[in-house]
Formats: sequence, C-alpha cells, structure tokens
Amino acid sequence: MARRHGYAESEITQRLIEAIFEQRLPPGERITGSQLAEIFGVSRTVVRLSMGKLSEIGVFRKTPNLGYVIASPSRAEARMMLDVRKMIEPEMVRQIAASRTEADLSRLFDRIRAENAARANGDRSTLVRLAGEFHLKLAEISGNVYLVQTLTQLQVLTCLAILVHAESESGCPRDEHSRIVTAIAEGHGDRAASDMSHHLEHIAEELQLNIDRVEPSLESALRWLAPKVPG
Repeated sequence: MARRHGYAESEITQRLIEAIFEQRLPPGERITGSQLAEIFGVSRTVVRLSMGKLSEIGVFRKTPNLGYVIASPSRAEARMMLDVRKMIEPEMVRQIAASRTEADLSRLFDRIRAENAARANGDRSTLVRLAGEFHLKLAEISGNVYLVQTLTQLQVLTCLAILVHAESESGCPRDEHSRIVTAIAEGHGDRAASDMSHHLEHIAEELQLNIDRVEPSLESALRWLAPKVPG
C-alpha cells in the first residue's frame, strides 16, 4: 500500500484506538476524513480505509447526513458487551495460566509495572490506555487471532461506554490486574478466572449496568410530546 509521511492505514487505525483508550475522542461527535487526512498528512483514500475498518466494528457509525460519528454505546449495548466479555475472558485467563511461558509472564509483569508507574505519576490518560490494553495483551498471549479481533472491538466500545455512562473516574483499582497476573503466574487457572470475573463485574458496577433504568428513546419522547386529547 502506498504511504505518505510514513503512515499506513493500520497505523492510523491503531492511533485512533489509542486515542479512544486514552479517552480523548468524545462519543457522539462527528469526525471527518478531511480532518484525519490533514492530521496524519495522508490522502483521504488511506483515511477512508481506516475509518471503514473502525466502522465495521462499530467504533465509528456512518449516518446519512453527518458522515462518521464516534460511537456512543447505550446502556443496553454496554450490558451486552460485558455479557460477552464475561463469557470469554475468564476462560481465556484460565487457559493462559495452564500454558504460560516465562516470556508471557515477563510481558504481563512489565505491563503491571507500567500501570503502576502511570498511577504514581498521576498520568491518568496513559493509565486508562494501559488498563484497556491489558485485556488485549492477554488475548495476544493466548495466540488466538480471532480472540484478539473480538476483544479489540469489545474493549474499544467498552471504553466509549465508560465515557458515556460511568459516574466516576476511579479507573481500575490498582490490585485487580495484578491479582489476575499473579494467579496466572502461579498456575492457578480457576483463581485467575474468578479474579477476571470479579474485575468485569467491577466494570459493570462502574457503568451501573446492574441497576434497571428505562433509557430514553425518541419513540417514548414523541409519545410524551403528543397533545393530550381531553377525556
């Protein structure tokens, strides 16, 4: 693929994902190919490939009049994302605990040290990016390319859902990722799976997905706006 100024479609896509992990792209905002082409110094053709790829996994949503809009997942969508992650990630870490290598553990402990350093330095943007990438690092270690693709989609959309729905900015508690990695390192697959389930439950609580709420919809709003016929 032709490149200008060193940027290829895959690099632009990765950079946009990193921006979402660092909570720099606001959900619901319009984003244009011309903006990105100017920023990256590439042709709109290259940018369209990247935006198309992110559109395929739901990160950008194409609308007839606005073009591409950054996804703003509803609470119902966020609940479905977490349901799928609860099906996948505990079993993923259970298997990693059984097949772990020294190289795998080195990568994971390096990630924990980087998270701790960002937390100690008060670098929240880097911390939330590293926390999101932690789950993708586990998927990469699993060696399953389909798992990497699936979790990339789910993790990016979860980050956008957190921006929309989380009522605090506490981020992941410092011990949750390290507990998962310690269980993997010690070969305790069941404990690693349990710790991952607890971690995902914590994310659901942060999003308040366990509280039943009626989400506003255009249909319900129109019913409310309709003139009342005198009885």
